[in-house]
Amino acid sequence: MAWSTRQLAELAGTTVKAVRHYHRIGLLEEPERASNGYKRYGVTHLIRLVQIKRLSELGVPLAQIAEMERADEEPDEAIRVLDAELAATIERLTRIRAELAVILRHRAPLGVPPGFETIARDFSSTQRSLLTAYSTVFSAEDMTEFREMVAAREDVEDEFDRLPADAGDAVIERLAERLVPVVHRSRTEHPRFADLSGYSAQTISTMAHAVAELYNPAQIRVLQRVNELLGGETG
Repeated sequence: MAWSTRQLAELAGTTVKAVRHYHRIGLLEEPERASNGYKRYGVTHLIRLVQIKRLSELGVPLAQIAEMERADEEPDEAIRVLDAELAATIERLTRIRAELAVILRHRAPLGVPPGFETIARDFSSTQRSLLTAYSTVFSAEDMTEFREMVAAREDVEDEFDRLPADAGDAVIERLAERLVPVVHRSRTEHPRFADLSGYSAQTISTMAHAVAELYNPAQIRVLQRVNELLGGETG
């Protein structure tokens, strides 16, 4: 009994394209050819093709199938490895689905760090950008406390976010004076961010660059004035 490539593929429940691909990567041996030049596949090719298809359906990457030649005789280790990989994949997908559910429930912007979905919807684009930048250098503990800090927002902070770049000196001074008690209270309640000396140079540099690039000149002047009014406190 000899089959053509198409017949072999149909028997194994796969495609001619797949058979040819398995030949190219060395998973399936090339058969002998008939006098007319056509390939002649036998039962051993069919068995091998079905094995490849089965392993592929179980989630084994094609690159690893060649290493599992003895899977039928000693399958335990290969199966344990595959099972562990699948368990990790299921855990990751379950976590992603849970995060997506939170994002959908709160209609949160995509890309916000985990844990901020419930409050990020009300953030301005600048706030979300700062949050994303900080998340690259903050620890999990930092992000938890940072969430507590930004969750308790006041109207004056929203005014600061809306401050135009061409705001005059009087507007900047009044806004800075109104922000002083807010910033002072925030530093008192969240001392982790009141003194940056415990952070790495990279963390401080990232935070400084984010503020410099995302806030407009008037907003930066407000921050500088707030710091002056607080007596040059670090933060």
